[in-house]
Amino acid sequence: MISTISSISGALLLAAVAVMEVLLICGLPLGEFTMGGRHRILPALYRIFAASSVIIQIFGAAMILQGGGVMDMWFPEKVIKIICFVFAGFFAVNTVMNLISPSKKERYVMTPLAAVEACCFAVTAFLM
Repeated sequence: MISTISSISGALLLAAVAVMEVLLICGLPLGEFTMGGRHRILPALYRIFAASSVIIQIFGAAMILQGGGVMDMWFPEKVIKIICFVFAGFFAVNTVMNLISPSKKERYVMTPLAAVEACCFAVTAFLM
């Protein structure tokens, strides 16, 4: 039960960030929430990074949902568990990077979001 709630919560947060990344790719002025907040509107190169981020977030959402038993497994359970731990580690590092960002919006919005993501992936992986 807790694993399912954790995996659904993590997937929904990833989906929300993926939507924000798509809006960044489309040129909306949300750049202060990402990549150090240096650009209000992302330049072309950063939009490519945002597009790759969307793909990774969709993959991560699918993996956490599988780990929580919400979706059928694409990979063996052990592989999903490892992937969830890798994402937990990634989001733990991302939490620290967001915390030291020069952008206030990134620090105050993305830091707690990344911390919750790290917890969701870790809980899902531990409870598999």
